[in-house]
Amino acid sequence: MGQEESHNEEMDLAQIQDLCIIFMKECPSGALHLHEFKRIFGVPCNSSEESLYIETIFRSFDTNKDNTLNFIEYVAALHLLLRGNLEDKLKWSFKMYDKDGNGKLDRQEVKRLIRIIYKIKYQTSDVNLTPSEICDRIFELVDQNHDGQITLSEFMEGAQKDEWVMNLLKLDVNASGWVIQNCGKSP
Repeated sequence: MGQEESHNEEMDLAQIQDLCIIFMKECPSGALHLHEFKRIFGVPCNSSEESLYIETIFRSFDTNKDNTLNFIEYVAALHLLLRGNLEDKLKWSFKMYDKDGNGKLDRQEVKRLIRIIYKIKYQTSDVNLTPSEICDRIFELVDQNHDGQITLSEFMEGAQKDEWVMNLLKLDVNASGWVIQNCGKSP
């Protein structure tokens, strides 16, 4: 998905405008469905990890839960992914982990996304920990009151005080590079 390459440049307004034009071409009705979202971002049908990851991203931006992204949700997603600050990105990451929406992360929720990210991000690197071990280490470092759940404040504090945790918890730290590389590709 492009995370291996170093893309530190921010998207300029022309690139964001291009992404908005793609939205209008793909979705003249003003509603972007998941399959269209995957097509816009070049997610191949045979990649279950990338498909699951992009579906999780899609659901996190579908704020009214109507299974589509309207233009405002799409622009908000682009803005956060491509120009958002660290605090906003961490809050969004927390929301992605929090599958049941109860405001707390349990081990199952964290392990689910770690497995997806692990397969995408670390399949070619030398990581000595399994997804379960990564999850255990995150809880050890972040779950301050040791109740088996991570609150948003624990998540934010834990991520910002430990670089290793930060790199895992903020999910795709190179979203802009991935979008620049993949947007508009056909799978």
